[in-house]
Amino acid sequence: MESELSPSLPELAGPFPAVQLLVLAATGVALAGCVWVAWVLVRRWQRGEALVPLRPHEPVLWGGNDVATVLFLLLAAQLVAGAVMPGASPPQTATLSARLAASVVASLLGTLFAIWHLLSRGASRESLGFGLTTFGADARLAVATLSLVTGPLLIVAGLLDRLVPYKHPVIDLLASQRDGYSLWLVVLSAVVVAPIAEEFLFRRVLQGWLEKRLPEADGMWAIAISSLVFGLAHFGQGLGWLPLLVLGAVLGYLARQTGSIVPGILLHALFNSVSVVLLLVQMAGVPAG
Repeated sequence: MESELSPSLPELAGPFPAVQLLVLAATGVALAGCVWVAWVLVRRWQRGEALVPLRPHEPVLWGGNDVATVLFLLLAAQLVAGAVMPGASPPQTATLSARLAASVVASLLGTLFAIWHLLSRGASRESLGFGLTTFGADARLAVATLSLVTGPLLIVAGLLDRLVPYKHPVIDLLASQRDGYSLWLVVLSAVVVAPIAEEFLFRRVLQGWLEKRLPEADGMWAIAISSLVFGLAHFGQGLGWLPLLVLGAVLGYLARQTGSIVPGILLHALFNSVSVVLLLVQMAGVPAG
């Protein structure tokens, strides 16, 4: 999906010492947060407790045919939006902003149609993973998990970027134009739409069905498969999909333990926000175009 970003540390060489200091300080804070949360989790593991307390929840109602239908609806929405939105086709002449706008509209409409389909099959809002009764606890869980994963994934992504440069349509868009419309489009795409659409597809529709089909090892096989599909969905953008395998597994574990995609949506949105900020820092001082 075009809206997903894999964060990497900006190059520190250049005429912006204040930016360099900011990046180093942010990295230090991220690593400190990682160490603190990891220590809390180790203590919890030593006491024989689950890393994330299990919330009772029922298995999903849908089957493999419903998963295929949801995937078809999302792909069809992408094709239709790309064909009808002004400036989004043909691919050879489509502007980057038009392509991204079409992807945003398609993801929203495809997700809404998929939700409608599952509701018509008897699914409840809670079974879709959108329950908000524990929003405060979900938000705290998302922030704590962000503290755990951001520092290590930033370092890994930065090292991978040195091996194979990371490529992404959002990078190309911001490299060519950084006007208000483009910035808001990137934020809407990466921080709002992608977390909702992708957590619903990968962690609820696909993983929820896999948990029912593969209950062995407390659903770990379901998490592994859904995170692999999540990573491979972003294949072709350098090696940035590799850290996304880890992120996908973390998001999958949250969904498995809570029966909700709200913690994952919040974590995904925060993680992508970090990616966008780092991308803008990396481009600071470089004229657009």
